[in-house]
Amino acid sequence: MRALSALPNGVLSTLSIILFIGLWQLLALAIDAPMLPSPVKVVEALWADILSGELPFHLGVTLLRLIVSFIIAMLIGCAIGIVLGRNKPLNALFDHWLIIFLNIPALVTMILCYVWFGLTESAAILAVVINKIPNVIVTVREGTRALDQDLLEMAKCFHFSKQKTLKHVIWPQLHPYLMAATRSGLALIWKIILVVELLGRSNGMGYQLNLYFQLFDVANILAYTIAFISVVQLFEVFILKPLDRANSRWRR
Repeated sequence: MRALSALPNGVLSTLSIILFIGLWQLLALAIDAPMLPSPVKVVEALWADILSGELPFHLGVTLLRLIVSFIIAMLIGCAIGIVLGRNKPLNALFDHWLIIFLNIPALVTMILCYVWFGLTESAAILAVVINKIPNVIVTVREGTRALDQDLLEMAKCFHFSKQKTLKHVIWPQLHPYLMAATRSGLALIWKIILVVELLGRSNGMGYQLNLYFQLFDVANILAYTIAFISVVQLFEVFILKPLDRANSRWRR
């Protein structure tokens, strides 16, 4: 344990991945069945899907739906969350509505959107947005409630403009809550999108996973899963973490 604690975090992360792959390989060899292909077979399936162009196409379609749904949900959710956090009567009026939407199963929302609006792209996006907005509202509302009133009064006394107050007083305090909503939103939205695509779309990662499920092709199921997780991790490493560091420099 002492030797492990002396290693850098990057080395520990690499060792963890190697250990996981090693255990996976040993388990695949022990079971020796198509239901659990080895890492090598999954990588071969992944490479074949990339070369054929199927995986990039379906991954791109799903990512486009994810980006559109995410942006819409974050904009609407943040706006409503800030309003409810700053207005107690409105918050009391709509609090039960929020609880109801938080507890409606995602599958019910998807089915209703497809029944009401047809098996269309807009219905698919709407189903994802409706499922995500309540989570964003709750997170941002709590962040708005936690704003330091002394700092807001100080900004008012120094005659800060609304833009300056937002940039230098409100945004730094809301940033951790917005990042939490972003990370949880990405984790939630991509899972919902896969189900939406499985139920009513003719392309995308969910559609392909459903196809491979019917063929009992576990290697390709795992290949598509690894591809999508890799893209999300790259988004986390190269976009979210640098953004988080840049906006947290004021913290000691």
